[in-house]
Amino acid sequence: MVTQKVSKINKAHKDSVFTLLFGDPEKLRGLYNAITNSNYGPDTQIEINTLNDALYMNRINDISFTIGKELVILIEYQSTINENMPLRLLSYIARIYEKITSDKSIYKKTLIKIPRPQFIVLYNGTDPYPDKEILKLSEKSN
Repeated sequence: MVTQKVSKINKAHKDSVFTLLFGDPEKLRGLYNAITNSNYGPDTQIEINTLNDALYMNRINDISFTIGKELVILIEYQSTINENMPLRLLSYIARIYEKITSDKSIYKKTLIKIPRPQFIVLYNGTDPYPDKEILKLSEKSN
């Protein structure tokens, strides 16, 4: 048997398969329920609000959706470890909130209610990494 190290992996292909598969609200609900051990049923409204173009290399964020108008979830799929994920997710969530509130005026006196964010990064790379890790934006400051 000959083993060959693959030096060029098409990461965009992996990302597009992930986003294509979970671009369906039913499958997305199942993924979210599995990751969070929650039990959202088919009657729970899911609205996909993934960005069409984002800040980095003209790529979109992987998946963003709202469950029942209470929670906005961003799921990123990574094959490499990226310590900048908190900063990237901050940039994404700001743009998603702009998208969600685009028909409302933030300058009015009335409070605009926004869904609480939840960020999930799925990692399938080969470098060792804990099964669960919480990264905080505040830990990344100088």
